[in-house]
Amino acid sequence: MSFLHFIARHWREVLAHAGEHLVLVVIAVGAAIAVGLPAGVAVVRRAWLKRPVLALAGVLQTVPSLALFGFLIPLPFVGGIGARTAVVALALYALLPIVRNTVTGIEGVDSNVREAAEAMGMTRRQVLWQVELPLASGVILAGVRVAAVISIGVATIAAAVGAGGLGAYIFRGLRQNDNALILAGAVPAALMALAADWLIGLLEARFDARARGGARRSSERARFVRRLAWAMIGVALVMGGAFAAWRIMNLSDGGGGGTPGALIRIGSKDFTESVILAEIVAQECEAAGLSVERRFELGGNLCHEALIAGQIDAYPEYTGTALTAILKRQPITDPRQVFEQVRREYAEQFGVEVGAPLGFSNDFAILVRGDDARRLQLRIISDAVPHARGWRAGFGQDFMSRADGYEGFTRAYALSFAAAPREMDLALTYRALAEGQVDIIAGNSTDGLIAALDLVQLTDDRRYFPPYEAVILTRRDALERSNALSPILNKLSGALSTAEMRRLNYEVDGEKRDVAEVVRGWRSQKSGQ
Repeated sequence: MSFLHFIARHWREVLAHAGEHLVLVVIAVGAAIAVGLPAGVAVVRRAWLKRPVLALAGVLQTVPSLALFGFLIPLPFVGGIGARTAVVALALYALLPIVRNTVTGIEGVDSNVREAAEAMGMTRRQVLWQVELPLASGVILAGVRVAAVISIGVATIAAAVGAGGLGAYIFRGLRQNDNALILAGAVPAALMALAADWLIGLLEARFDARARGGARRSSERARFVRRLAWAMIGVALVMGGAFAAWRIMNLSDGGGGGTPGALIRIGSKDFTESVILAEIVAQECEAAGLSVERRFELGGNLCHEALIAGQIDAYPEYTGTALTAILKRQPITDPRQVFEQVRREYAEQFGVEVGAPLGFSNDFAILVRGDDARRLQLRIISDAVPHARGWRAGFGQDFMSRADGYEGFTRAYALSFAAAPREMDLALTYRALAEGQVDIIAGNSTDGLIAALDLVQLTDDRRYFPPYEAVILTRRDALERSNALSPILNKLSGALSTAEMRRLNYEVDGEKRDVAEVVRGWRSQKSGQ
């Protein structure tokens, strides 16, 4: 019922995200056909190309999507943050079934038919267009069908690089523990995949091998193939042009309002607090007359890569994360020392200015269920050590891989669990803990879900974790480009307490309020003080 209620209230927004999703898929599959079909024909004509081309297409499909996005971001023309990177990645994923089925379909044409066509005086081009492609079209369309369905599924990841689409709802729902949001992204995507499978299946059936026969029908199929090819190219061009126009219009007003002025591109990571902090910066910039382009909810390490590549100008970060995850330095417990080292090395290595701390620290939070904490009288992490041998742990990929994460943490506290920790997305660890699938997780100390799910944070009594003071990272050239930006960032120094940040997170995650609305309320309250 909550899903239906959400759709009823936000159906325009759902349709907009579905439209973005569809545009990404159509352009990507169209590009894959434009590249994959000629590649398949070339492979058939030159047998020595078959193994390397199919191997390359296969390797591209095995690369994890977020990793592929990370590789593409720094590249000129094809990379960056947004739809362009998503289209390129989706097209690369769609190549394998199209190339493979083109090769299989053409090679499956009866050699006697091909020889008869050549005996009639047809050129190689005429044989290709009037005999081989029409007879192979059913198999080729089967590859397009698979590519389209794969692309619709993979396109949900496009939200991680700021390309929009239905994946934005899925990521947001996982982050906020909201099934309605997850369904709002998953159900339309599934319906879109079923519709694409059915529609392309109808075309495929038209060219089924069992329905073939006769020169006249072969000629009709040849004409239809040519018309279909031109129609698909036309649709891809029209939708690509419409999408480009939409992007230009979106950028012309800064991607989120604001009066005309210097364009500031602000990014955020894919969790609630980062989005809130980025929105605070965005609204402060707009209030100062700057135009803002929002590139929010970027997954993995994409914010850092986008900042270094010049795709965004600023984003919120944490000093401990910058020190250990980006600079690869050993953890330090002194907050001032961490801040100074991060500020110095970011300026030297990346040409990035580290702003003054915003006023709170979002440390790793070792969390247990409230019922367990009260029953076992758990207050500090050391209290949990005797019980941990019978517990199941669940940690995010980030915590498992970082220098200040799992390995050092368990060593510092001499912790051992009933089994190896379950490694999962950070947003899922909260749900797993609340539902009893795991007994201890590492979350974020200011997360609104702590209160919403009745979780308890255990005090780091051995002071293992380094400080994670929130700061804004800004490219030096952006500060030089806009004189108004530096005063805005200085204004935010010390502006947020830990209690305030946790309250803002709860308003979004617990009360399901819109981020922009929550930030406007906070700014109004601050200005009234």
